[in-house]
Amino acid sequence: QVQLVESGGGLVQAGESLRLSCGVSGSTASLYAMAWYRQAPGLQREWVAVITSGNSTNYADSVQGRFTISRDNAKNTVYLQMNSLKPEDTAVYYCNTFPAGLYDADYWGQGTQVTVSS
Repeated sequence: QVQLVESGGGLVQAGESLRLSCGVSGSTASLYAMAWYRQAPGLQREWVAVITSGNSTNYADSVQGRFTISRDNAKNTVYLQMNSLKPEDTAVYYCNTFPAGLYDADYWGQGTQVTVSS
C-alpha cells in the first residue's frame, strides 16, 4: 500500500524560505509525474507545482519564480523549495501524483502545515 509522507513545514516570516519533502513508500516515485498541492482554510485544494518523470516542471502562476520542485528517484522523494514566502502561501501542503490519485484513488497523506506571518 502506498504511503505519502510530507514534512518540512513550519512557521516562518514573510520573505523566508522552507524546503518541503515528500517520501513515497510502497511504490516508486519515478513512475508518475508528481506534484505539490496546497489547501488553505476554507478553500479548495489547488495544484502548486508538478514535475514529470522526465524532470520537466511547471508551476502555478502564484508561485512561479519563487518555488522549485525537484525529485530524487534514488531516495523516492519529491521536494519543494519555497523562497520569498508570502502570507498567502499559508496552507497545508500535500504531494501526490499528477493527476492526483494514480497510486490510490482518493488517498492523500497527512500534509505539512506552512504558516507565513506578515
